Amino acid sequence: MKQIWAPWRLGYVQTAKKEKKGHCLFCEKYRSSKDKKNYVVKRGKHAFAILNIFPYNNGHILIAPNRHIADIENLNKNEIIDMMSLLIDMKLLLKKHIKPNGFNIGINCGTVAGAGIPGHIHIHIVPRWEGDTNFMPIFSQTRVIPQSLDALYSLLTKKR
Repeated sequence: MKQIWAPWRLGYVQTAKKEKKGHCLFCEKYRSSKDKKNYVVKRGKHAFAILNIFPYNNGHILIAPNRHIADIENLNKNEIIDMMSLLIDMKLLLKKHIKPNGFNIGINCGTVAGAGIPGHIHIHIVPRWEGDTNFMPIFSQTRVIPQSLDALYSLLTKKR
């Protein structure tokens, strides 16, 4: 198989911004009030949770401090507490709504460690299911995500 059709991604591809020097995706999303458009799931006093638009798996959420901070040793206690509280809240929210069998939770510090946005520290929460790894990533370096970001955002932010 040489092609996978994903027409729902066209809107993002056509409007995606290239990273510019001094441009920070997290700072931009934090300053914006358009949470639904930006997939901001929840805001805390010192941090916020946002859906990853390039998810490793369905339900991939990122937790970032509101301040532009490059590494964990520069976080203050309030930011650490808020980020950990959001991490727990998002893990419980994902367990309730999409019922994964487990999670990968981690922080990539620096470009060589895999940080796609190395200037703004963030935590990855990646839901995992038994059998969620198949031939696609192995043979064709392709991930298949079974749910649109809009549908997932609606599910996770619906009034409880």
